[in-house]
Amino acid sequence: MKSLQGLIVVLLAALFIAVAGGCATAPEAEPEPSAPAAAPEAMPEPAAAPEPMAEPEPTSTPAEPMVQESGDGTLSYTVVRGDTLWDIASYRVIYGNPYQWPLIYKANSHQIDDADLIEPEQVLMIPNASASEVEAAIQHAKTRGAWSLGVIEESDLAYLRQ
Repeated sequence: MKSLQGLIVVLLAALFIAVAGGCATAPEAEPEPSAPAAAPEAMPEPAAAPEPMAEPEPTSTPAEPMVQESGDGTLSYTVVRGDTLWDIASYRVIYGNPYQWPLIYKANSHQIDDADLIEPEQVLMIPNASASEVEAAIQHAKTRGAWSLGVIEESDLAYLRQ
């Protein structure tokens, strides 16, 4: 035990000497004078401000959907660039639920070949649906599987035959 205490005392003494010695070092020598400093380089001209960009054309659905109501209470929607059936069905004024997009697809199958591809200026009928039709549409949307543009999925064709 005494040897351990002795070792600790020796280590503490060495640490004290190292720290005390570091504080008592000689001041740094002044640097030798060097050649005269070169003239500072001229500052580059600031870059010209960029030209203002033109306002881009809208590429997504508008904040207010283009919905028309006929005299008998049915709705129609005019497709704009960037629309999808999913987006259209999600509007509160339409269904407020994107999973109901198959209802729009089925009601407009005479003008929509591929549910993944609708065109600007198409006027889509928005059907009123029964609870069972809504349930079937939601089930189809949730289990449809993979999709690709320009290909009519077999599951979509089966839904249309219901």
